[in-house]
Amino acid sequence: MTGTGTTKTSPPRRSDATRTAILAAARERFASDGYERATIRAIAKDARIDPSMVMRYYGSKEGLFAAAVRLDLRMPDLGAVPRDEFGRALVTHFLGMWEENEELTAVLRVGVTNQAGAERMQQIFRDQLLPVARQACPDPEQVPVRAALCAAQLLGLALTRYVLRLPPTVALHPQEIVAWVGPTVQRYLTAPSP
Repeated sequence: MTGTGTTKTSPPRRSDATRTAILAAARERFASDGYERATIRAIAKDARIDPSMVMRYYGSKEGLFAAAVRLDLRMPDLGAVPRDEFGRALVTHFLGMWEENEELTAVLRVGVTNQAGAERMQQIFRDQLLPVARQACPDPEQVPVRAALCAAQLLGLALTRYVLRLPPTVALHPQEIVAWVGPTVQRYLTAPSP
């Protein structure tokens, strides 16, 4: 407090600016080079700092990757969707996410080749897909299995369309994909247990 009764705000710390610069450079580098080819040295150069600072703040490339990748899948609220349209709504949502977010594709590439990337993808889907599956699933005990099956379907689609770029998958119009994949995701979410 100052003598006038107002609260004095402190200026942003230099370490905050350094962390922000490191994370921004890391996101760019991981997206452009992939996890394996991105180096701490290149990220530090992009952030205009010494590589030792990256290690000081994040400990390792894996730690940096986990900190840099903070994906919000902006999952839809299924409460506003008719129950028999859950699958189509999720597939439509994910297609939109994959189409507009190259970082998501980069995380998928890393996730299939690196343990830290796989763990990050697991965390993203656990934290963000499980709550959606809870809204739809008729049996609370089956939520993890049903969410995992949805993730398998959606990640498989993303892998073939955006990473491997299989021509027949790439050629499909998004509405065709929703028509094909939506019923499968719907079944995973709401069908009676086999």
